[in-house]
Amino acid sequence: MELQWIDWLRDRLPRHPHLRLGIGDDAALLRMAAGPDCVVTSDMLMDEVDFRLEECDPRQAGRKALAANLSDLAAMAARPLAAVVSLALPNRPPRGGSPSELAVALVEGMLPLAEQFACPIAGGDTNCWDGRLVISVTALGTTARGAWLRSGAQTGDEILVTGQFGGSLLGRHFDFCPRVAEALYLSERYEVHAAIDVSDGLTLDLARLAAASGRGVLLELAQVPISSAARRMAVQDGRPALDHALGDGEDFELILAVPPAACRRLLDEQPLDVPLTRIGRVIEPAGLWINGPDGQRVPLPPQGYVHGQPP
Repeated sequence: MELQWIDWLRDRLPRHPHLRLGIGDDAALLRMAAGPDCVVTSDMLMDEVDFRLEECDPRQAGRKALAANLSDLAAMAARPLAAVVSLALPNRPPRGGSPSELAVALVEGMLPLAEQFACPIAGGDTNCWDGRLVISVTALGTTARGAWLRSGAQTGDEILVTGQFGGSLLGRHFDFCPRVAEALYLSERYEVHAAIDVSDGLTLDLARLAAASGRGVLLELAQVPISSAARRMAVQDGRPALDHALGDGEDFELILAVPPAACRRLLDEQPLDVPLTRIGRVIEPAGLWINGPDGQRVPLPPQGYVHGQPP
């Protein structure tokens, strides 16, 4: 449902001179009267969808809500400016206490992250209802050197990723660090043609970058960095650790399409505190591909979480 809804909006919403880039990327770009573009992103997190309030500390849910938006800014190589937070609080929080106590805990979870990334919480809205908790965060940023987009990948580009993948449900989906500092560093020093953050699944988000660029990606499965959490989940449920890495989602790492020369520099220099790994390259045929046992390319169905799709 989500992709069809986005396509409908893209065709239906009118163009405007202030809107340099509308829906369909990790964030929108607003053309300002002076200075760099304003980057705007919004994410809504819901109890029983993105977390279980009966099982987690509400501070974790609050932190995750802000961190997911900061990850979208990172995917655009944007420096955070501020965030606006809106809460739909349950009249009867599942772990007891009052709605106001829940609101305090949620914001307390956001404040250390807001301070870490110099992203003040500038306001928002709060309401109560008989439903479950809903957290909506809108984050604003700016780019000094131009925003990274999903649509800039070129044939022959190499695909790099930060960090490792899979097993986020064992805790990482709460305590991940948005790659804001890493993105800003790379944007200032290296050529990056396209980027996206991994929220819904490595292969699903990689396929989205490829589609936005009108290209395909040849993925080298043996090169995908698999987290220790993915290996633990594989022991628990019997699914291969690689499957977890390809489709679990909520890793909030970056996928980067970079020219070959920049790729060689990045792999040689490893300039970040988190490792960079090459996992494939951009090719001409659209879609996501792997090399089969006979060396022939075969399509790889993307794995991940699709909003609005029944489980």
